[in-house]
Formats: sequence, structure tokens, C-alpha cells
Amino acid sequence: MSAPENSPFPLVDLQAVSNAQHEWVALVFDVAPGAGDAFQATLTLLKTPDVFAALAPLDCILPVPQPQLLDASHLDTLPAHRILLRVPADACADVAVQKKLAGLAEAGYRIILDGVAAGSAATMCGARALMVDAALTLPPVLALVAQPGPHLALNMGSEARIADCAKAGFSWFAGDYARHPAPDSNVGDGTSRKRLLALLGLLARDADTRELEVLLKQDPALSYHLLKLVNSAAFALSSPIHSFSQAINVLGRRQLQRWLQLLLYARQQDDGLANPLLPLAAVRASMMEVLARQQGWDRDRQDMAFVAGVFSLLDVLLAMPMTEIVAALSLDLDVVMALLDRTGPLGALLTLVEAPRAAALAEAGVGHESYWQAQLQAYHWAIQVSRNI
Repeated sequence: MSAPENSPFPLVDLQAVSNAQHEWVALVFDVAPGAGDAFQATLTLLKTPDVFAALAPLDCILPVPQPQLLDASHLDTLPAHRILLRVPADACADVAVQKKLAGLAEAGYRIILDGVAAGSAATMCGARALMVDAALTLPPVLALVAQPGPHLALNMGSEARIADCAKAGFSWFAGDYARHPAPDSNVGDGTSRKRLLALLGLLARDADTRELEVLLKQDPALSYHLLKLVNSAAFALSSPIHSFSQAINVLGRRQLQRWLQLLLYARQQDDGLANPLLPLAAVRASMMEVLARQQGWDRDRQDMAFVAGVFSLLDVLLAMPMTEIVAALSLDLDVVMALLDRTGPLGALLTLVEAPRAAALAEAGVGHESYWQAQLQAYHWAIQVSRNI
């Protein structure tokens, strides 16, 4: 399991794992095909300075497709309390693998099986949890109760499916369910939707602060989240903030716009759960900004990149066609092109953020290591946003 000389920096898809309250608890590292040994490729990523601090407090689920080649020395630089080793369930039939993994489990590393192992193989491997594609079918009940968990249900396409899996014994969930909310979970009545669009329009045209205050005062949820934000540990103020004018002075105009754009996603659902779109929008916005900065764009263009990223999920949030949303806003033409057609320079960056491909990155002049740095910064920021909003 030695790393190849001069191996290319791998592309990785970081898949967020949430609990039943839609709070992020872990990240699954899925290395793109062609990167060679997936475990060694992931180690390359994890050698980035302060990587675990950036992703704190989330656990990291690392692929170990060939556990028979795994050695304890490969894990020396990894914090055991933050790592779950993802092992194919079929590999646990091997007695030698069982002994190796059981030894690592005794050393404090958590083993999560990808799939359901036969018989008592999971227990013999020291596995504590299972991760299973539960989109359509559930594993046998005995497979879940035999290990303490937390068990991870993959490919969740709806909150209804998450509820079914939670009843079956899963407590961690991953999938694209945030992009497929139930029809009755979107922004409520027409008045609320118009107020949201009006606020977005004011932000887009850099309206006077007093105009923003008028609309904020009409929206108790957004008002609450704004004041909660400025009074959070992120700002460490000596005295609490009680008014919008104070909040605006603390944040500054530029940051106010950014936080308000994200606060639009912070609306609580009817059941009180956090909106799972919030951290996704934060990741997109931050990655767009970092990539724009890496491209040498000026500050105004970086701001436009941020806006394109954060607004790219508004059609899901508002349950409206993006064409109608864009028509109600005063956005720069480049942002409009990116949101509607994924065209122009911003559209190209947005496409990379949504689905990175090696060829597209090369065409855009974005190196794999630079892309990883953008991902890392974006996920760090999204984690902080989720905790403070």
C-alpha cells in the first residue's frame, strides 16, 4: 500500500452525512476513479496542513477497499477519534482481515462496513456500524442491532425515506434529499415568497440599509436568525446586540449582504428541523469565491461568484423556476447566465463546483490541489455557518 511516486493530487467528492436533525456529523471521502489506491489517495488529501482542524468537529469516513493491505503505520498521522475506516463487507469473510481490523478497533479506530457481512463477520472485524444503500430496501434488522452504530443510510432521496430508515435503526443519513423537499416543506404562502424575492432584489441592487430593515422587520424568522448570528460565538462581542442597526454596524455592509443571502436558507421547517439546503448553499458560495480568487479575479468578480453560488439553489428553496426568480432580481448578466444556463465564466465555475471533472478542471486551468484547497476552505466555512446560524 505504498504511495506511487509523484502521484497526481486526487479529485474527491465530499459527501456530507447528517443526523436526523439535518446537522452535519461526518464527511464521506469518495475518491474519483483513476486515482489509484483510494486509501492512499485519501491520505494525500489528509496531509494538508490543519485539515482536521478545518473539518472539525466532523468525523471523516475513509475508503479502505483493500483492508488486507492495511497496516497500522498507515494510520499513524490520523486522529483515531475522528476516523471511520470504510471496509467492504465482503472483505470481512477473510479471517486474516478480521484479525487485522479487530486489532485496529482495539487501538481506537472505528470500522464501518460498506454493506452487510455474512454471519458474525462484522463482529469478528470489530465493526461498530454499517453503511448501506437504503434507497429502496432495508437490511435485515439483525444486521443493524448486532452493532452499536451509528448506522449510515445512503442515497436518501427524501425526508420521508429518512424517517423510514430512522425507524429501522439508522441515525446517520446521506443523499440528495435536500434538493428534493416535500411540496409542503417549501416557503409558505405567497406573501412570504414575495417578501423573500423583494429582499433578494434589494440585496442584488445594493439597496439602502433602511430599506433592508423594513423588510427584515416583516419577517420574524430572518430577524431572529440575524440577531442570533451577531450574538454568536463567531463574533465574541462583549455586550449583546438588540437592533438591526447595531447588527449592520457589527457585520459591515459586504458581510451583511452575504449573511442575509445565507439566512434566506436558514428558515426552520414546520417540524423545527434545520434546512439542509443551508450548508450546501454555503459550500457552493465559498467554493465559487475561492476559485474566482485563484483565477486572479478582482474583488467585485469574486463577489459575483459568491452570489452565483449562493443563489444557485434558490429554485429548490422557493419551489419556483429559476427564470422567474432571476426576473425578479437585479443581477449582473454574468450571474444570470450562470444561474440559467451554466454559461459564461461564472457558469463554468459553477459547473465545476457542482460536478468536478478532470477534463473540465484542466480546461479551466484549475489544478487538482487548488481545487482541494477550495473544497477544504468551503467546507470549513459551511461548517461554521451551520453552527452559527
